[in-house]
Amino acid sequence: MTTKVYNKKKKQTAISLFIIILFAMFGFQITTYAQKPSAPIPIEFFAGSNGLYYQMVLKRSFTPQGKFNVFGLATYSANYENKVSENRAIIINQISYDLWKGFGIMSGIDYNSFSGFAPIVGPQHNFVDKKFLAVTVASFFLNKSNDLKLFGLYEYKPQINEQLGIYSRVQFIYNHSLKKQNHNVSYIYLRAGLKRNSFIFGLAANVDWSGPNKKFSENYGGFVRWEFQ
Repeated sequence: MTTKVYNKKKKQTAISLFIIILFAMFGFQITTYAQKPSAPIPIEFFAGSNGLYYQMVLKRSFTPQGKFNVFGLATYSANYENKVSENRAIIINQISYDLWKGFGIMSGIDYNSFSGFAPIVGPQHNFVDKKFLAVTVASFFLNKSNDLKLFGLYEYKPQINEQLGIYSRVQFIYNHSLKKQNHNVSYIYLRAGLKRNSFIFGLAANVDWSGPNKKFSENYGGFVRWEFQ
């Protein structure tokens, strides 16, 4: 690898980490303005067989009875061998307007390691209560490739007793270029564990497909998660 290419990849990684830090700061700032939080702000670390994974999710309403909401997702994957070119980042920031019973429209920005930065628009649906969190979004990218991305995040958290509960999650992304008619990136992430107050731990599995040839990668291990109220 030439010095020029290596420095470029180091710069891309630094930019990704910087965006994640800004996202985290933005998330906690929104918390101070939201009088009635829609959901906690979870931060998760996952150590698996092939690498490390970080995720933060933000879901907030601007006012208790308002129709404007903010949703964000920040993820970063790093392999143990420190191959910078194989590290991955996905940053999503959206502002949505509820039309009817959780169905609405959104606009925002999307940054990822495959197609870069792009504005996005599209429909979405949100549902939040004590046991469930469900977010489904279809994003149309305003970029040269005219990407279409489907995103889903679904959590189920029933209580066993006052202190202990069950935690489970299914999360997926499918990103397809409408102009080039090929696959960009997709993944399915699974979590299953126990929840004690704001602390969650358990088993995790990440499976990914990247590029037009759908190069497969997998990561299995354990995760820890803390939900900031």
